Amino acid sequence: MSPHLRHRNAEETEAPRARQPREPLSGPVTRLTVHLGDGDQYHHRPLYTEIVHRAHRAGLAGASVLRGVEGFAGGAIHTSRLLDLAEGLPVLVVVVDTDQRVRDFLPELAEVAGGRLVTLEPAEAVVLTPPEPRSTPEEGAP
Repeated sequence: MSPHLRHRNAEETEAPRARQPREPLSGPVTRLTVHLGDGDQYHHRPLYTEIVHRAHRAGLAGASVLRGVEGFAGGAIHTSRLLDLAEGLPVLVVVVDTDQRVRDFLPELAEVAGGRLVTLEPAEAVVLTPPEPRSTPEEGAP
């Protein structure tokens, strides 16, 4: 068998794995929002999917995709109310992590979403824990 026809083993073809899960964020964070249209593509798949997967591989704390029902970007208003005009609806990709980790991700984001509107906003992450169960007078009586 010629060397250029050899089979690759699974290790050579697997995508890089994401980092291990981290502790929940608490305190000051930065929220990165990428404004897209629902038809935006990157290598034949939705651009929002590419961004979420890259953020995951980069080990960022979290990312979500939000679909809009109406919006515009410099041109006509796109709305879901008119079925024949329901193209180009807004999509937001929201990523949250520490300021430094979000800023370190920007060059990778620029590779796939250059020219898109991106906003950075300070935010605060809180960890919500369930309250301790209260004891009732009947439970505490001997």
